[in-house]
Amino acid sequence: MRTVLFTPAARTEMIHAQDWYEAELPGLGERFEAAVNDVLERVCENPRQFPVVRAGLRRALLHGFPYALIFAMKSDDGITVVACFHGSRNPMHWHRRV
Repeated sequence: MRTVLFTPAARTEMIHAQDWYEAELPGLGERFEAAVNDVLERVCENPRQFPVVRAGLRRALLHGFPYALIFAMKSDDGITVVACFHGSRNPMHWHRRV
């Protein structure tokens, strides 16, 4: 099993999104969290199935939500999530992190 680490910025983005969805409709934040966990399972199983969006970074879309996880594969079988990114935002926001 691969190890998944979130950068502090990615963790904050994910928590803010989950909190926002929960405030909009009780239970929706839990569904968002489940979608994140589902895509992380797929990433861990086969990270190369996701498209490269920038050198060394791949994008995994969340099912049912307009978000993507931007991640890097590490040589030690680890995955580092660098962004939990809303699809309508300017990608330069997360590009500056790497």
